[in-house]
Parts: sequence; C-alpha cells; structure tokens
Amino acid sequence: MIATEQTAQPHALVVLIGAPGAGKTKTGKRLARALGVEHIDTDKVIAAAHGPIADLFTAKGEPYFRELERTAVAAALGQPAVVSLGGGAVLDVDTQADLAGLPVVQLTVSREGIEERIAETVGAIEKRPLLANGGVDAWEELVARRQPLYDRLATVTVDTSHRTFDSVAEEIIEWLERR
Repeated sequence: MIATEQTAQPHALVVLIGAPGAGKTKTGKRLARALGVEHIDTDKVIAAAHGPIADLFTAKGEPYFRELERTAVAAALGQPAVVSLGGGAVLDVDTQADLAGLPVVQLTVSREGIEERIAETVGAIEKRPLLANGGVDAWEELVARRQPLYDRLATVTVDTSHRTFDSVAEEIIEWLERR
C-alpha cells in the first residue's frame, strides 16, 4: 500500500465577528498589514460584486443578501487571510459550523462607543440597513439578540469601545502568538 500525503486545506488565520460598528473592518486591515497577509471583508466583497448593501436590502430583501453573504463567507474562510465578517453573517448555521476550530475574535463596543463612532462618521446609520430606522436603540436591540451567538462562536472577546484600532490589533496579535 502506498502512503499518500494529505495536505491541509487553507483556512482563515483569524476571523473577526461582532456587532455592527465594533471595528471589524478597521481592526482587520491593521491585523492583516501586521501579519503580512490579505484582509477579506465579506461585506466589501459583496458590495464590490453586487452594489451597496443598503441597496441590496431595499431592492432584493434580506434573504437575498444573506445568500450572497453565505457564498462570500465560505470563500473567504478558505483563504489564508484575516477575515472580517458582517455582523449578521454568523446567523447562518453553515457559517457557524465553518467557524468551528478557527481562531474567532469577537469585537465588542459599548453603546457610548457606538454613539461616538456614528457621530464621527457621516452616513454611518444609512450604510447599515438594519439600523436605518432606529439608530442606536435599534443597534442595541440587534446586538442583544445576537450576543449569545457571538459569545458561543468566539474563541476570545476584545472590547474596542474607547481604544484605537491599532491597540486592538496589537492585543489580537499577542493573543495569536500565545495560542
């Protein structure tokens, strides 16, 4: 019998999950740069291929968006990269299964932190279709519903509320080095 060499499938080096506005994209960019790898933001992948997410929600609805999101997430998780998932990507059971065994960092942000970020960013609420009709109160309700799922899927949690994204990325790199 001839022994065959099995090669491991490539997978994400670290996956960032968490509430909208927690800093997954900004932290992900910094992490990728520091680690010398690609950063894949699944929301950006979808928007580049299909147009603004808010427009997709309006024209085709959330279920259509979630199908596109699942495809983007599955592709991204198969890459040796830092992957930032959209806040709702973890709602998909296949995505939940795909995250098992990967280093998953949940980024959190307080209500006060999100209020500061929204105030600093023109159009921040309008870009997030699930928050457009209720602002920070809608954000808080959304996060409360998803929090148990984020907690279950995360390997580690890092609060970004009143910190620079550089310091958040540094903390994650230190955690990755200790693993």
